[in-house]
Amino acid sequence: MAPGGPGQVPYGYPGGPAGYGYPAPHMPGPGYPVPPAAGPGSYGWPGMQPMPSNGLGTAGMVLGILAAIGFCMWPVAILLGVLAVIFGGIGRGRAHRGEATNPGQALAGVICGASGIVLALVMLAFLIAA
Repeated sequence: MAPGGPGQVPYGYPGGPAGYGYPAPHMPGPGYPVPPAAGPGSYGWPGMQPMPSNGLGTAGMVLGILAAIGFCMWPVAILLGVLAVIFGGIGRGRAHRGEATNPGQALAGVICGASGIVLALVMLAFLIAA
């Protein structure tokens, strides 16, 4: 992508640079509105929403799956399961606030992480009993 954005904006298209539909903000012409300024958290284009932060929900799901699959390595599975529950819980909170779009992945991370912890503890109890 070019440093100035996705490329040249066609003549007369709203949101373009001064001279392409809008005058410069310090010299508004008669009948021409001043373009809206980009607010905090935006990427510079009017009307653009910030990207969702889905990283923690996805990380929780991946760690939960690894904890559930690798329960035979019980110390690692317990650690991964705890991290999966934490990341999945934070991811669910972000999805509830509308900052993320993957509440299902975060919930899968919590469930798989908890099941990985339980399976690892059962494996530890089995090793202690044997």
